[in-house]
Amino acid sequence: MSLVLDIQGLSVAYNRKGLALEDVHMQVPKGGIVALLGANGAGKTTLIRAVTGLLDLHHGHITAGQVRLSGQIVSGLPAHRLVRLGMGQVPEGRLVFKHLSVEDNLRVGAAVLPRAQVQDGLDAVYHLFPRLLERRQQAAGWMSGGEQQMLALGRAMIAKPKLLLVDELSLGLAPLIVRDIYKQLLVIGETLGTAMLVVEQNANLALSFAQSAYLLKQGRVVLSGSAAEVAANPLMKSSYLGEAKAAGESTP
Repeated sequence: MSLVLDIQGLSVAYNRKGLALEDVHMQVPKGGIVALLGANGAGKTTLIRAVTGLLDLHHGHITAGQVRLSGQIVSGLPAHRLVRLGMGQVPEGRLVFKHLSVEDNLRVGAAVLPRAQVQDGLDAVYHLFPRLLERRQQAAGWMSGGEQQMLALGRAMIAKPKLLLVDELSLGLAPLIVRDIYKQLLVIGETLGTAMLVVEQNANLALSFAQSAYLLKQGRVVLSGSAAEVAANPLMKSSYLGEAKAAGESTP
């Protein structure tokens, strides 16, 4: 099995606070879709920051362990270096440049490409998402939420990353649109061999598309395995049922 992302014994702390992650082990193979699950505050965001080189912006630091990208140790490298090494991200909330056109948004993602390869990158994205081609001169702010999510995904994919991190893809979108986008992720994984780590609050949805999954709780991996194994585990069910119950109890 060829590993694109290999996290070994990762621990992370924030200034004047205890460990936010402790001894995390995680692997994402080439072409695989891996779901990262957990309740709010479980450590999902911290793990994504550690992988993408954004811990410093939030006063966090790695205290132990390492992150490897295609065999190369990348722990602590800044985000721009990681992008050039083959890492892409679709951030929570999409964060498209609403005043720019669809194509200009995509060109932002193509900034790491040689100029001669930019048009090929655009053509590849438009092939994946024909709707973006139809709207390429339209301001991104006038697009629907689903279209903006496609744009965020296309912007991340234009440089053909080895590893794609997708953060809360389903947030604020209709279920049918979300399923269509997840199907595109499957196509990307199968045709391009892109490895994907998907952070998703909708556990049932994520487990229906992912091949494997990890469940975080209080900064530690408490469950891992194939998507089917994780879905069937009582710990998975109790973790999410417990969160729902707590939310219900706190409602006036």
